[in-house]
Amino acid sequence: MYDTTEHIIENNQVHLRGKMVTGFSFSHELLGEGFYTAQVTVDRLSEMTDTIPILVSERLIDVTQDYIGKYVEIRGQFRSYNQYNEEHNRLILHVFATKMEILEEEDYPINKIYLDGYICKPTVYRKTPLGREISDVLLAVNRSYHKSDYIPCICWGRNARYASSLEVGSHLQMEGRIQRREYSKRISETETESRTAYEVSVGSMKLLEE
Repeated sequence: MYDTTEHIIENNQVHLRGKMVTGFSFSHELLGEGFYTAQVTVDRLSEMTDTIPILVSERLIDVTQDYIGKYVEIRGQFRSYNQYNEEHNRLILHVFATKMEILEEEDYPINKIYLDGYICKPTVYRKTPLGREISDVLLAVNRSYHKSDYIPCICWGRNARYASSLEVGSHLQMEGRIQRREYSKRISETETESRTAYEVSVGSMKLLEE
């Protein structure tokens, strides 16, 4: 868990510790500063692994070096942006690193996220064929300069039932982990396309009264 002082300071905090599985690839340049993408794997307790995309400034770490197979610790924010093409737009998510350290040896995995934001579309409640309750929540988290990040979150069990009763505009604090999920998207009557989604698996949540 993060301590309460961090909660007051930041509304979007990520703490990862895992293994680099790709090198850095150039993403874009902003005001003369280059940004690069890579992927980090973090093991779950269930023996599954999440592969999480990160975005790093060239001023934060030497992006020309080969860190594949190295263990890293990252602190930052889970950010989103819309990728537009001719037919539709997709929500792209990544961890924007504000601190990054190359570790000398393997250490226990960490995958934690804390969010403070607002429900920005109606929650979708459903049950799996095995009866497990799930609610999909899209949380808008404010950023500087009048921007917001839109973070898909999944709640389970009693949290799912509780989230399904909340209205758009409800102010929530959430803690959980970032997960990767593969799914099939139907693009025509005869074709489907395999896609990857990144979302927050919610462990705990709290409704804040305005």
